[in-house]
Amino acid sequence: MGRLTTRTPVTRISLVDGDAAVRRRADTLVVEEPLEIRIAGEPLTVTMRTPGNDLELAAGFLVSEGVIAAAGDLRSAIHCGGPGTGSVAATPLLSIGPAPAGPPASTENTYNVLDIALAPELQPLVTDIARNFYTTSSCGVCGTASIEAIEKQSRYDVQTDAAAVDATMITGLPDALRAGQTVFDKTGGLHAAALFDAETGELLVLREDVGRHNAVDKVVGWALLEDRLPLTGTVLQVSGRASFELVQKAVMAGIPILSAVSAPSSLAVELAAASGLTLVGFVRGSSMNVYSRPDRVRVAAASRV
Repeated sequence: MGRLTTRTPVTRISLVDGDAAVRRRADTLVVEEPLEIRIAGEPLTVTMRTPGNDLELAAGFLVSEGVIAAAGDLRSAIHCGGPGTGSVAATPLLSIGPAPAGPPASTENTYNVLDIALAPELQPLVTDIARNFYTTSSCGVCGTASIEAIEKQSRYDVQTDAAAVDATMITGLPDALRAGQTVFDKTGGLHAAALFDAETGELLVLREDVGRHNAVDKVVGWALLEDRLPLTGTVLQVSGRASFELVQKAVMAGIPILSAVSAPSSLAVELAAASGLTLVGFVRGSSMNVYSRPDRVRVAAASRV
């Protein structure tokens, strides 16, 4: 696995009562590197991510794209080096069958290429999405031809999920998320996503990444590898805003409730309402905005104004 953080010199300037204090110091940055995802040796996509949990990231991405939906859909996965510079043994992450055939790995494994083999019957689905695109760490939709290209039909129906959650529990989720962000403590530069049990509030999994969508993909990928899809009866808490893409990823994984500390976009609200997902935003302090399916959020005593 690559480095999660790196050190760099910075000039620190502090202004106090018109006076400036200037000093040189070392600062810790979160690492951002490309990950190329291949299927049976063929490049599928490149995403900028924080190294770590790469198999979860790729698996969650494929769930969001509607390609896979169960752990058995993955046959093998290996970390390769860069293309065309020699041969070296690849690093296996998952082995359920023969390793995928592909171009030779480099003499130095950078852990920035992940080659995945799927169940044979799923290969046509990979061909159907037919796109090699560059995904930035801030926006997984970038490079997609149209909004219709990422509106997938989920295999799971969140509309009928009977999950319900106490409003007081939701208000505590941002703090629970923040408490688990160990790399953020060092860098201040990471997003996070965490999955909670809606009834008990138990933290099931938490992942950090420089990209919001990557953090969610890692959570969904964890669930797939643990054979826990669909994620009925859960709440997904994210550290930033709620975009259309994050709502889509939640729906594709069967998550009924998505909570964000910041604002949703208009398209995110539209998709949440159409899909039957409960979307909560601006979860700060003791308040929140519920944009869709408020019936899933329980309150002890409600007064309407």
